[in-house]
Amino acid sequence: MAAAHRRLGLEDSTKVIGVAVLPGDSRPILALEHAGGRAQCESVKAFSETDFTEDLKKFDVPTLVLHGEDDQIVPVMDSVKKSAQHIKGAKEIYYPDAPHGLTATHQDRVNSDLLAFLRS
Repeated sequence: MAAAHRRLGLEDSTKVIGVAVLPGDSRPILALEHAGGRAQCESVKAFSETDFTEDLKKFDVPTLVLHGEDDQIVPVMDSVKKSAQHIKGAKEIYYPDAPHGLTATHQDRVNSDLLAFLRS
């Protein structure tokens, strides 16, 4: 699992439950918490190695990209900002203090931004 932690950018894997936890936190990443070890590693491998570039270029509907800049699981610069560049006309909103689970931690702001996007 050490390789998976490095791939996720987690230097300190001493508080690992499942695949990873947020640095300084003791809560597991819920999506992988109940999966077996092999499923966890294969999941990390799949989402970190799959190239969706050609799929993103085919988007032909209004697209809103939301992401937390403090995401320790999917680093914003290495993934989301690069992905958004391939979506024609994508509207991007980045939350400086938001973690991976920003829809839970920043509900009001996310909901407000979603509604504004839908109304535009």
